[in-house]
Amino acid sequence: MKKEMLINVSQPEECRIAIVEDGLLEELYVERASNDNYVGNIYKGKVVNLEPSIQAAFVDFGVGRNGFLHISDVEPQYFRQGGYDPEEIIAQNEEEERQRRGGRRYRNPGRPRNKPPIQELLKRGDEVLVQVIKEGIGTKGPTLSTYISIPGRYLVLMPALGRVGVSRKIEDEEERRRLRDILHEMKPPKGLGFIVRTAGQGRSRRELSRDLAYLLRLWKVIVRRVQKEQAPCDIYEESDMIIRTIRDIVSPDLNTIVVDKKEAFDRAKDFLQLVMPRFVDNLKLYDGKGPLFHSYKLEDEISRIYKREVPLKDGGSIVIDQTEALVAIDVNSGNFRLDDSAEETAFRLNLAAAKEISRQLRLRDLGGVIVNDFIDMKREKHRRGLEKALRDAMDRDRARTKILRTSPFGLIEMTRQRVRPSLKRSVYNDCSCCGGRGVVKTTESMAIEVIRTLMLIVQEPACHRVTVKVQDQVAYYLNNKKRRELHSLEEEGDLTIQIMGSEGLHPEHLELDCRDDKGEVVKLNF
Repeated sequence: MKKEMLINVSQPEECRIAIVEDGLLEELYVERASNDNYVGNIYKGKVVNLEPSIQAAFVDFGVGRNGFLHISDVEPQYFRQGGYDPEEIIAQNEEEERQRRGGRRYRNPGRPRNKPPIQELLKRGDEVLVQVIKEGIGTKGPTLSTYISIPGRYLVLMPALGRVGVSRKIEDEEERRRLRDILHEMKPPKGLGFIVRTAGQGRSRRELSRDLAYLLRLWKVIVRRVQKEQAPCDIYEESDMIIRTIRDIVSPDLNTIVVDKKEAFDRAKDFLQLVMPRFVDNLKLYDGKGPLFHSYKLEDEISRIYKREVPLKDGGSIVIDQTEALVAIDVNSGNFRLDDSAEETAFRLNLAAAKEISRQLRLRDLGGVIVNDFIDMKREKHRRGLEKALRDAMDRDRARTKILRTSPFGLIEMTRQRVRPSLKRSVYNDCSCCGGRGVVKTTESMAIEVIRTLMLIVQEPACHRVTVKVQDQVAYYLNNKKRRELHSLEEEGDLTIQIMGSEGLHPEHLELDCRDDKGEVVKLNF
């Protein structure tokens, strides 16, 4: 399998990174220079408000909008401020976890586990060290956490963890034991925690030691800034998207990294020489005549990402609809047929749809609650097989996911970590005509609405002349097919009604101008 990373930065306003496997686009990352990206940044913030009803604090961290800090994201070191013993609470949480795993139920006190109420831990004016874990979406501000994590190439520094560990995605027990032993041998400072990332699998002690030394130097700089600076202020900024993506994605199975601009190429080369020298030879500067993505025939594929319907290779399709907090995905059979049986046809199509759904979720960066409406299957083994196929397809996704079993209605519900708005919401604005609904009223519907409005106006005795301004098609419909109703309204209200159309107006535009016998504007009370 040929795997390539293509980095397109020829336009200064936008950076695009594509991961292509055997010519097929598998992952796409887009970042605009005009959009501030705070995820991963660390700030020294100040608590400006507390909301006990939702157990959250709002923190000013110096970017112009307050961040949201929930009690579940407050680490135990802040417990002492409220007079609580962190070790005792941690012990209670561990006991509850043992009970949960043993199948016993325990009482939920209304807060996450046994954490004390947030109003007893924090107060207005308190300074907190926070990290942005999710971009603000819509009117919501960024989500913050006091659990700091700083990723390196092979390790993640987590000061609040206080111990060493290995990523759950590394499943080989012997490899997990080897990596854990190496970390203990390196004797990291007490009080700091380190997790070996998936990229650390198979790495030598020297490579892990180099990454550990880099993270410790970085942490010392952060500590000095925290002690020196006054809140609110910026303490640490995550790397730009090129360095961040190379750090997180480059692996031995990546054949080539192609960059289309010399400055970005040099920056990527310096980073690789410092952190991953063995991959420097894989880095290439694009010297083709046309744009990079056009040369790899990716632009058409990218344009299809924004479409509602996605065709499947052998027939059938999936339809993706996104709302504020939920994504609905419907699988349609179309012309996909097998000679075996309807059950086998549904199973084969669902397997193909599961693979494509996983790919589309990555490409579109969709998150939150996702409901997949697969074609109904009667056999239990087919349902279990579909669930396994979907889980296997989602394994390569770097975002955290949770997939439930098939519901009685044939739905598979899942969640996917949402860090920032989806790609579609980053590229498009809601339509000014339909407000994001995707539909507008028909000409007939608008004409009926105008007539209803005029029926209210004729009740205004002061009104003698009404001018209605609508789209030209609506005006044509009113003047030709509703002339009798308009004439009746004129006689009933003893007024004159003028319908004016304009081609430039959107279909639902309705503008009223009501005047008395002296030409003065009459204020309408509805």
